[in-house]
Amino acid sequence: MIVFMTSQGSTRQPKYQRIADALRAAIQAGEYGPGDRLPGENDLMATYEVARMTARQALGVLQNEGLAEARKGAGVFVRAFTPLRRRGIQRLAREQWGSGRSVWSADSEDRELVVDQVDVREEEADGPVCAALGVPAGTQVWARSRRFVLDGKPVLFAVSYLPADIVGDSAITQADTGPGGTYARLAELGHAPVHFREEIRSRMPSAGEAERLALSLGTPVIQIVRTAFAEGGRAVEINEMTLDSASYVLEYDFDA
Repeated sequence: MIVFMTSQGSTRQPKYQRIADALRAAIQAGEYGPGDRLPGENDLMATYEVARMTARQALGVLQNEGLAEARKGAGVFVRAFTPLRRRGIQRLAREQWGSGRSVWSADSEDRELVVDQVDVREEEADGPVCAALGVPAGTQVWARSRRFVLDGKPVLFAVSYLPADIVGDSAITQADTGPGGTYARLAELGHAPVHFREEIRSRMPSAGEAERLALSLGTPVIQIVRTAFAEGGRAVEINEMTLDSASYVLEYDFDA
């Protein structure tokens, strides 16, 4: 049975938060397992004698945390998806892509990660991309857009921009870049990445991002912008990644 926590601190919490805490505790205790339906708004209203909006807010808290997901016309269910562990340093090691493995394989391990949408095009870079690549305004770049799906769930959308004077006529301008991906091809072109910089922020998604990643209402995204530098300090790629925040754990493991 789901009950309110009764500590002094919890009594000062809004009712919806206390209900969410009780539901979360029930999930963690195994009362509700992956894929199980949680009590609906009507059930919570009757159990806790609260208004519909309070019950809806409580369920919304769990959805925002990635513990639950709403299914249209069916209710709110405990999320069955196991988050990816994105190993930010190991995945970019040269021994990874240099041996023909995709950097994404370090994240997915033995799970099937599928690229279901690919768009490759040459275009004129806008101001932010030119600034990131350190090139003059109007420079031509190749843009590579990809959507990644894991266990049937869209988890990531990424767009890479690379200078056309480096990658033109190479496999990087094709949908399939071959073993080791873009970084292996850059190495073959004499512009192997030797240094990476990633900037990370969390924000709410645009309507287009929410649709593209099939996000539940209120789920934030993680934006990672990575710049790859070749020997001599030239930026050879900027990669703008939008991640479903509930689908990822970001891990950084390094020596002191």
